[in-house]
Amino acid sequence: MSLPPINAPEDDGTEGLLASDTPALDAPAPPLRRVPNLGHAIIFVALTGLLLILSELIIVVLGHFPATPQAAAQHPKLQICAEAVAYLVTLAAAWVFFPLLWHRSFLNGLQWHWSVARDQAAKLVGLGLFLGVMMQLVTSFITPPKTMPIDSFFATALDAWLITFFGTVVAPIFEEICFRGFLVPAFAIAYDWLSLPRTDEARTRWQTTSTLSPDGLLFSAILTSLLFAGIHASQVAHLWVALVVLFSISLVLTWVRIKTQSVAASTLVHAAYNGFVFVMTFIATGGFRHLDRMTH
Repeated sequence: MSLPPINAPEDDGTEGLLASDTPALDAPAPPLRRVPNLGHAIIFVALTGLLLILSELIIVVLGHFPATPQAAAQHPKLQICAEAVAYLVTLAAAWVFFPLLWHRSFLNGLQWHWSVARDQAAKLVGLGLFLGVMMQLVTSFITPPKTMPIDSFFATALDAWLITFFGTVVAPIFEEICFRGFLVPAFAIAYDWLSLPRTDEARTRWQTTSTLSPDGLLFSAILTSLLFAGIHASQVAHLWVALVVLFSISLVLTWVRIKTQSVAASTLVHAAYNGFVFVMTFIATGGFRHLDRMTH
């Protein structure tokens, strides 16, 4: 089965030039056809990592102030707020920086395409809820530890509401931009470049098209899904069944992104899946009023 191109060829304003035409010296550079590439993804991930480290250091420093009765580094509210700030600052910087490299808007370069997600919202939300139900069924066959690392974010009702908002809105948007927006095309582009025959014909095709190969997309889907499961491993106490579920969910999200050519579409599925998980927790704890039930 052939997959649709993740970056469709675009008119960069050069197709109408004859071979003898000479562009003006001050003419703007044509937009890059294959974006985001691996270099762009590394910049985005490195910036995110740096800001997360800085936010953690700030939390640790705050935790040693006499005014705080306990180490702020262990405080769920500060952890959530620091992570949210790091994500938002990263996106703000990327919004300004990457269009300068791509010669196109940030959302256009990522193929955000909100209109696609809006038009297929019912199907996408339904898919996310279906994934949530499947996750519940699979994990019901395992005996998890009495407490999970993520339980610390449900210390109080306010903590629970904060992590619910963060996990349903902020995290899906950022993670989909990072994984499906940057890493999926970046790894596929790198794969196609390394496997490109070193011929003039292949080089010309590379320079004049932006279609990514099915093999490159498959490689990228597997690699990004391994990374996706890996960064969530600590939240699920490294349970192998939960990691397999996360890997599979990431594959589905990547398939949605490729099929629809819309990062917004995979974000909607991701948000619906996370939302289902939090709704189940909300119901199980009586509207976050009996959070002690999570450890019993």
